[in-house]
Amino acid sequence: MTVQGLFSARANAAAQISAVPRIAIVGRGFSGMMTAIALMKTVRAPFHLQLFDPNSSVSGGQALASARSSTILNTRVRDLSVSVGDNDDFNDWLCSNAAFRAAVPAAIPGFRQIFVPKEIFSDYVYQRFSEALAARRDITVQVCNDPVVAIRRSHGNRFLLESANPANPLFDTVILATGYGLTAPDAGEQEASPVRAQRLVARPHAVLLGSGIRVVDQLLQLRDSGYAGQVTIISRRGFLPQSHTPNSADPVFPAEALPQGLPQIVHFIRQACREAEEAGRSWQSVMNGLRKHARSLWRSLPARDKHQFNRHLRAIYDSHRNRLPEAMHLRLKRELAEGRTVLRRGRAGRRGLSGLFFTPAGSAAEEVIHAERIIDCRCQAPDLSAPLMQSLLSAGLAMPDELSLGLAVNARGEPFLEDGSTVAGLFAVGPLGLGSLPDIDLVPEIVSQAYAAAERVGERFYPQVKAV
Repeated sequence: MTVQGLFSARANAAAQISAVPRIAIVGRGFSGMMTAIALMKTVRAPFHLQLFDPNSSVSGGQALASARSSTILNTRVRDLSVSVGDNDDFNDWLCSNAAFRAAVPAAIPGFRQIFVPKEIFSDYVYQRFSEALAARRDITVQVCNDPVVAIRRSHGNRFLLESANPANPLFDTVILATGYGLTAPDAGEQEASPVRAQRLVARPHAVLLGSGIRVVDQLLQLRDSGYAGQVTIISRRGFLPQSHTPNSADPVFPAEALPQGLPQIVHFIRQACREAEEAGRSWQSVMNGLRKHARSLWRSLPARDKHQFNRHLRAIYDSHRNRLPEAMHLRLKRELAEGRTVLRRGRAGRRGLSGLFFTPAGSAAEEVIHAERIIDCRCQAPDLSAPLMQSLLSAGLAMPDELSLGLAVNARGEPFLEDGSTVAGLFAVGPLGLGSLPDIDLVPEIVSQAYAAAERVGERFYPQVKAV
């Protein structure tokens, strides 16, 4: 499917496709759609854009994969703008939506501090994409549902994308925006053998795997749909998301020189949280302020400290940075207090005919948790063994980061090579760079990176045209 700018002449655009740069974006989740928006708003000269993703939805991705009316984003409206330099863009979009204003009258005149359903945010992103496309009569956009299995470098420093369509053209720029990986929607839920399980389970029992926002989303969706059975949450480290504050937690962070070394940094942050609470603020304000310094702190750590953080502290860090709206956190606490939901720390193993094999933390003995439903809510790291990633690594077009969480990238998303250089025209935007760039899985950071990548694309092909 090919679409063009609202005012573009089809014949002229079709004739010009071969004469203008061709850009491919692999992935149509938030990272991919955001990069497309940034390209259309930043590169002020003609180009052809092709979007690849096996999923049929135009926007979504793992962060929005479970979007239902009852699923609330864990980030305030003020931090969800897709317009760089205009933090109120999403708020303004909500204010212009009469149906939304009628449904949430208490937030008028603005919605900056509230949390909204994921489907509302997805609608906003898609509308901004459509508006950016409609404003450009000099570009074409093509959508392709064929999965990309490999990326090769061709003669002339262009890229060949291998997919089910052997007629794919060569591309001047390729932007990987696969997030945590391109998977089929709703692939996370796996049922135990229902007949055998129902014989062994005295009452309905569901097992949820994970410790982040998605596991809480799934728990509350089960309850909202009328599920009255027992729920067991299995978490490797035993942490669940903390709560946002009822009101805005404006970022604060000590101004003195930042410490060096992982133990010193951890002590510094804990002390800053204590001092903030003693001053009448909140530890959430300190965590919000930490985001401005996270990358410089991360770069200062030796590889040994990074591995130690990933093994022992990442789960704690994630539970404090990816927080729940207060109302959702109260529901979670009530579930745990009443015993209808139980949190168990340990390792989930293979699935059996009647449930899940489980090894509790601190024990070598494996047990079986009988359940008629098992739902995997874990956010998986990018799979570097996937054919697409392996094609890049084996061809020397990218390398893993120090922790093998994804690809080693710079702030613009350009993958590093062994000698510290980058490959012109290749980018990896969003969570693919999580091992290099802390918090690159959050909306504000993805927005900034998408625009930085788009500016670099514009400079490469149209150095005489100033980006706006």
